[in-house]
Amino acid sequence: MQLRADDLFGPMRLEGAALATERVERKLAAILAADIAGYSRLMGEDEEGTHERFTAHCRQLVDPKIREHRGRTVKNTGDGMLVEFPSVVGAVRCAVEIQRSMVDRNAETAEDKRIIFRIGVNLGDVIVEEDDIYGDGVNIAARLEALAEPGGICISRTVHDQIRDKLPYTFEEIGEQQLKNIARPMQVYRVSTQQDAGAVTGSASLPLPDKPSIAVLPFTNMSGDPEQEHFADGMVEDIITALSRYSSLFVIARNSCFAYKGRAVDVRLVGRELGVRYVLEGSLRKATNRIRVTAQLVEAETGKHVWAERYDRDLADIFALQDEITEAVTTAIAPVIADAERQRAARKPPGNLDAWAACQRGWWHMSKLSVEDNALAEKFFRRAIDLDPNFAGGYKGLVSVLADAVTVFFTRSVREVQSLSETLARQAIALDGADAEAHACLGATLWRRGDHEGARTEAERALAINPNLARGHAVLGTALIYSGRPKEGIAALETCIRLDPRDTGLAARLNQVAVALYFLGEYEAVIGAVKRAIRSYPDYPPFYRWLAAALGQLGRTDEAKEALGDAIALAPASLDLYVRQRVPWMRPDDHAQMLEGLRKAGWEG
Repeated sequence: MQLRADDLFGPMRLEGAALATERVERKLAAILAADIAGYSRLMGEDEEGTHERFTAHCRQLVDPKIREHRGRTVKNTGDGMLVEFPSVVGAVRCAVEIQRSMVDRNAETAEDKRIIFRIGVNLGDVIVEEDDIYGDGVNIAARLEALAEPGGICISRTVHDQIRDKLPYTFEEIGEQQLKNIARPMQVYRVSTQQDAGAVTGSASLPLPDKPSIAVLPFTNMSGDPEQEHFADGMVEDIITALSRYSSLFVIARNSCFAYKGRAVDVRLVGRELGVRYVLEGSLRKATNRIRVTAQLVEAETGKHVWAERYDRDLADIFALQDEITEAVTTAIAPVIADAERQRAARKPPGNLDAWAACQRGWWHMSKLSVEDNALAEKFFRRAIDLDPNFAGGYKGLVSVLADAVTVFFTRSVREVQSLSETLARQAIALDGADAEAHACLGATLWRRGDHEGARTEAERALAINPNLARGHAVLGTALIYSGRPKEGIAALETCIRLDPRDTGLAARLNQVAVALYFLGEYEAVIGAVKRAIRSYPDYPPFYRWLAAALGQLGRTDEAKEALGDAIALAPASLDLYVRQRVPWMRPDDHAQMLEGLRKAGWEG
């Protein structure tokens, strides 16, 4: 039998046709996923009105923009849409233009009735059907949309890498995110929906105040739970109130900050409109009985992140939780701003400093903990007073620098500066009786005079004004230690260090803890505490004096003599000035205990 070609290849051709029919169509596409923030609440309050407004926005803005950028709406989901684009540039450009236009379209609508979109954009391989698309590329876009803030846009790293040099937008990296049902964490970016700061017109820039200024924007509720909206708003209000207690900060009032609620804003624009150098923004997300709050401190002029933190807590007592996170955020960012301001002042030419900047330059030199820098700091604080006699910062700084000259570097005597220091501190209080730092300054001055009761009173006044003032806790702790209550003093100093771990006076705080342990007779603990502190501050003279005394008390003579030699080498006059004769702030029994340890260490005074 002769077989024809069709007999041999026919079945194979039929099978191939069947496979072709079943073959899945795939392609690379840019996927835009959008939904309406707070859609359930909007529909619950006004179903027909919400549907009408959403339909109008789609007909007049969204659909025309999608067509303009060659997109195809795959499906509407009731509260949003899924769109594919042949170009990732077109997808992101479309998203930004929609979000920018929605700000204007919502301007005349009551805040609680606004349609505000969240958008996610991804670039990936998708499975295409006639009326739908599937695959991880689509799923990721949907997850990115869920991460976006109301009025905001989130994109994947793939999208960012494709467009970063092609579109004039600002991108903020928010790190790796674990997306639901996506195996690997993904790098995610936010896209600014505002014009570049130089291109923004129509709003006047307010001048910056003469001290660091901050606006706390309403935190975004990303949980979809309306109850958490009240929690987020209450927490922001508490943060504003807590920051307002710092006399060193200019804090924008609640009403001005909450004018930005529900809006996707560029912090640079906020900085210009409110006249602030720093903006605190954040978000809140709830899952079962856990809550996550994220906060970021941004330098408004540059958009640079200065600080960021995440707080994960159990949702038990809602008010206690609100207080806890408020305190954590407030006490974290106040020292960060202070440090940033000192660094800023250090970069300025000395001739260009105003009173505030001169004061910050003084604090910067004080943080260096050297005799030379202490002398320079004194000059800058005096310059601040000359530039503005009504600025309390110069007086407070000069009190502090003279205190270090007396107790750390021994370049001045107590008698020489005591009267001047007290006058300066009282002048700062006269300028502003509600200045917590000024009361703490006076408290420290009274302690050096030996007036422990007066020092505690002023410290308590400072803490009544601002319970989170680290310096207030430091003065209280020091006064307690030297008045025979060292255990209570340690607790106050530990609070101080927790509140401001970057404090320029941290070495002094650590030293006072060691002193308290010495007065308690816990000499091994003194040695451990001092040696840890020396690793960070090897040139701080008082550490070596207390190390020598503690080693002497334990009979470790060779080590004690070495520590005593270091103390004398770093500050030759210290033992004669502050050991041979009792200083005003030290009780006779405490002085005798110190002398005993130093003599066992080999001191012959």
